[in-house]
Amino acid sequence: MAVETGQSVAPAAGGDARGRGRGTGEKSKEAPGPLRRALATHWYAWAMVAPVVIVIGVIIGYPLVRGIWLSLTDADEANVARTIGVNEIEATYEFTGLENYTAILTDSVFWDRLGWTVLWTVGCVSVTFLLGLVLATMLNRKLRGRAVYRIAIILPWGIPAFVSVFAWQMLFNEKNGILNRILEGGGIDAVPWLGDPTWAKISVIAVNVWLGVPFMLVALLGALQAIPSELLEAAEVDGANAWQRFRNVTLPGIRSVSSTVVLLSTIWTFNMFPVIYLLTRGGPGDSTEILVTYAYRLSFLNSPRDFATSAAWGVLILLLLMLFAVFYRRSLRKQGEVW
Repeated sequence: MAVETGQSVAPAAGGDARGRGRGTGEKSKEAPGPLRRALATHWYAWAMVAPVVIVIGVIIGYPLVRGIWLSLTDADEANVARTIGVNEIEATYEFTGLENYTAILTDSVFWDRLGWTVLWTVGCVSVTFLLGLVLATMLNRKLRGRAVYRIAIILPWGIPAFVSVFAWQMLFNEKNGILNRILEGGGIDAVPWLGDPTWAKISVIAVNVWLGVPFMLVALLGALQAIPSELLEAAEVDGANAWQRFRNVTLPGIRSVSSTVVLLSTIWTFNMFPVIYLLTRGGPGDSTEILVTYAYRLSFLNSPRDFATSAAWGVLILLLLMLFAVFYRRSLRKQGEVW
């Protein structure tokens, strides 16, 4: 019995040793990490995306990092690196920390520009959305010549913005503009469209709305056409009138699209440089100057050009838009939107 026990123990011990050996060998081979597994599995997708990531990094990433760095210095036209003839002058600007931001936030100029920028953005986006929704609702119905109306309304979207702005500038001309000629024909005095601060603000909002309505129209028209007709028919059978169908069926049906286009329009309008600069140059005086046009003025028009302060203005604009996007997204998620 003792022999049998010894024989049975030896193989068991050997088997256990072999088992431990196999376990140790398996543990010695490290499993690939999640990044390596992702690269190995989706290498083709990574290869296709890599050029885009590199281009975006060069075009957007580097200027962004460079701008943030300049905003923390006292860089201006006199102390940056430059070449004069055959002489190369090295940069002499110094790191100043948050001094530029402190100076901007404690200056009334920033808050005045911010107030008008917010008013300009809210006015343009709200009017553009309402007009786009009304026109999209009208064109979503069956009517004669609908294709012609769609082309006519979308046409401003196909014209370069600077061409449209120059055309409106001629229309707003106080002496020879068509608008004032029409008013004079009706016995009304000429309006200083671009010479009076109030009329200049109304004018730039009108031009930007004219440029933005086609985009809003196309987006909302697509959303309206995506609403199942069965829902509207069921609401009509239940006795809902036109306004009730619009409020309870149409508006919820286009909510996801409308929330997206409102966000995009807000960001675009907040940074809408061409309309303000080409139409009024921020004038008369500085009454129509928004944040981006003032940052441009600091960096390219004023003498000496203040690159550091202009970069700080740019960073603040970016932060404001990021904060708006975050709060806007949170408000949409509270309403049931998923993104």
